[in-house]
Amino acid sequence: MTDRISKEHRSWNMSRISGRNTKPEITLRSLLHREGFRFRIHSSELLGRPDIVLKKYRTAIFVNGCFWHQHVECRYATIPTTKRAFWQEKFRRTRERDQENAASLQSIGWTVIVVWECELSNSASDVLARICDQLRAITTVAEDSRSSRQRLSSGEGRK
Repeated sequence: MTDRISKEHRSWNMSRISGRNTKPEITLRSLLHREGFRFRIHSSELLGRPDIVLKKYRTAIFVNGCFWHQHVECRYATIPTTKRAFWQEKFRRTRERDQENAASLQSIGWTVIVVWECELSNSASDVLARICDQLRAITTVAEDSRSSRQRLSSGEGRK
């Protein structure tokens, strides 16, 4: 099947697609900021340049587009009919890279949260609640660990 749009026009269309500051990213950043979280965006210090980095919680958040990252069983995760093999390989490599980046971050002690574009359009408040729950769990574990170290250093835990 041939493309119904000229090669030049298709190139122009694709050049307008931004990988940063997308509407879903801005929506999530706004929700997090409103809840009092402070963060950095697109940190080049971490592998994969997470969209949102909450350093205090050692948490990286990736806001994935359903089309580009092929969200499983999502109506937006379509595969173009032209150059199908090209797109399938592109999407396969993107998913593979996502997994590599997440595994790398987790191996150095970071929590990785993936938020899908469709989740933010359908139920942003649910996404925010899920993230807040995960961050609270991280904080609780850190506080428990800190208090255990303090007890040990003060001699409470020794006989």
